[in-house]
Amino acid sequence: MPVFVWEGKTRAGDVKKGEMNAANADEVTQRLRQQEIAASKIKKKAAGAGVKIGGSRVPTKSLVIFTRQFSTMIDAGLPLVQCLDLLGNAEPNKNFQRILAAVKGDIEAGGTLADSMAKHPGAFNSLYTSLVAAGEMAGILDTVMSRLATQIEKAEKLKSRVKSAFTYPTIVFAVAIVIVIGLLYKVIPTFAAMFSDMGGGSLPLPTQIVMGMSDFVQNNFLYIIGGFILFAVGWSAMMKYKPTRAIFDDVILKAPVFGPLVRKTAVARFTRTLGTMVSSGVPIIDSLDIVAKTAGNMTIEKAIGFVRDRIAEGQNMVDPLMETGIFPKMVCQMIGVGEATGALDTMLNKIADFYEDEVDVAVGNLTALLEPVMMVGLGGMVGGMLIAMYLPIFEMAGNINV
Repeated sequence: MPVFVWEGKTRAGDVKKGEMNAANADEVTQRLRQQEIAASKIKKKAAGAGVKIGGSRVPTKSLVIFTRQFSTMIDAGLPLVQCLDLLGNAEPNKNFQRILAAVKGDIEAGGTLADSMAKHPGAFNSLYTSLVAAGEMAGILDTVMSRLATQIEKAEKLKSRVKSAFTYPTIVFAVAIVIVIGLLYKVIPTFAAMFSDMGGGSLPLPTQIVMGMSDFVQNNFLYIIGGFILFAVGWSAMMKYKPTRAIFDDVILKAPVFGPLVRKTAVARFTRTLGTMVSSGVPIIDSLDIVAKTAGNMTIEKAIGFVRDRIAEGQNMVDPLMETGIFPKMVCQMIGVGEATGALDTMLNKIADFYEDEVDVAVGNLTALLEPVMMVGLGGMVGGMLIAMYLPIFEMAGNINV
């Protein structure tokens, strides 16, 4: 069905613009008239024209606010089209505003809300659209949208906690490199020139090592900068290549310091997402398929896929979870209790609450551990270089006293 770009005025004189799927321009005019909008301009949109809103990401904050408000409006009994129209006009993010206008147009053309949202994966991922579809089928869309908002908020909070744990050492390490290169490039040559003018004979070994490093940086400064850029580009490319990404994800799960934090985060994300989907009526096989795609770690994704395949063969969830060796024994046992009592969604949410608290504790412990280590390391590097450069001066001062 062709898409028409339209412009018109409301009874209050406000200018409105948008897009609409329709058979012809007359149908667009008729629909706008029903919305009390007098069309002044209607034009068929060229194929491929306009902004590619499907692949553009929408800020999480905007998505949460939309989901909360959408849930409240539906609960109040407002029609879907009116909800989308009101929220779209109030949305400050222009890209998201265009997406909501497109979703509204698809619904006016007879599409379902879930199918209309699925056309814009940058805003509504597979988890979002699957829950919306389940809510539409069960007639509990307002409840599902409320759960979705909570799910997105908790997932974003969990992500920010983990990011903060990795950000601190990364920043300190980067600052240390910049300081060391700056000293070698600017400060050490000043000492070297002073020693040369003084003609003090042979220098102490630590001083010679530092001066040799300074000469290397001086002679290869552009190559060093280029090397850092190539490393960053190469690392990004490696993380997009599935075989190397799989190896990295497996290694980091087994890492002595960061591994436990990553594992606890994965358990919290898995149980929270699965609990939300099960409580919303999404079939367990479909739920596990979507949860696997949003795992964020290929080793865990593979483990969830294994569990899904075993359940499809008729097994329960506990035994395959235990076989993977990824999920703690306590988690598997609690899920087993939830399956046996018919309260799987409640048990999953309780596990998620517990492990989200565990992630908070792990982040705090990791930060407390890394702070002194990073400070001592940075201080040791800078202090060691400066001491090495002052050693000849101390020796000269000792010779003068003698």
